Amino acid sequence: MTTPTHELNDGRSIPAIGFGTYPLQGSEAVEAVVSAVRLGYRLVDTAVNYDNEASVGDAIARSGVAREELFVTSKLPGRHHAYDEAIASTEASLERLGLDYLDLHLIHWPNPSVDLYVEAWRALVTLRERGLVRSIGVSNFTRAHLERIIDDSGVVPAVNQLELHPRFPQEEMRATHAELGIRTEAWSPLGKRDAPYDEPVVAAAAERLGVTPAQVVLRWHVELGSLPIPKSATPSRQAENLDVFGFSLTPEEVAGITGLGRPDGRLFGGDPDVHEEM
Repeated sequence: MTTPTHELNDGRSIPAIGFGTYPLQGSEAVEAVVSAVRLGYRLVDTAVNYDNEASVGDAIARSGVAREELFVTSKLPGRHHAYDEAIASTEASLERLGLDYLDLHLIHWPNPSVDLYVEAWRALVTLRERGLVRSIGVSNFTRAHLERIIDDSGVVPAVNQLELHPRFPQEEMRATHAELGIRTEAWSPLGKRDAPYDEPVVAAAAERLGVTPAQVVLRWHVELGSLPIPKSATPSRQAENLDVFGFSLTPEEVAGITGLGRPDGRLFGGDPDVHEEM
């Protein structure tokens, strides 16, 4: 199936849904990514800290799909935020992946107490200029973090990848992204252990449409303009997650699912102002 795309603020296109690879590793990661790509996923999301870049690269090579058809994302870890280390880290990611370039590279977390994320962003700008990265973005950044790197560099991130699911719909950050021209990307888009499949608004929409509750939640992301990156190692579930472009939710259903949000809706203590991941 053909996946719709979004246009990023740098003029490049990104698939409207992606395949997440955390915490897949080793042969399981290879098999899952090969399956996902052959089923039609074109965006594959990995990170240095997932410790699976080599497996993802192996899967891409085995998939039989041309490199230029794929959109590969990785993420810079906190321990590599210093400028020179960020450059070297990205080069090492490319070597592990067996690729000449990344379609998108993100700063994984801002790690504000370390206070090197501005330096890391300057490095990503350089990497884009060198052609090693096509688009650059961030992950888990607040408005204050975004404004600081934009003011410093004059470069607006193409993407900010956030925890976003019905229990934590990130309305304020989505509005910030709309204002700044940044694409919202969602990690843990289904909500993992707290997935709202039994909630009446989700269950009723699934019954009305003849789809699964998970498909309803992923379609909710699509309706919001959020780019979800679900993960599954099961081919049937992968196909189900990808098949969310042939139906629509009503505005009332979208609002009802958004209304499931709560102030403490994070899956863990992942407040970007305090959480740090090196």
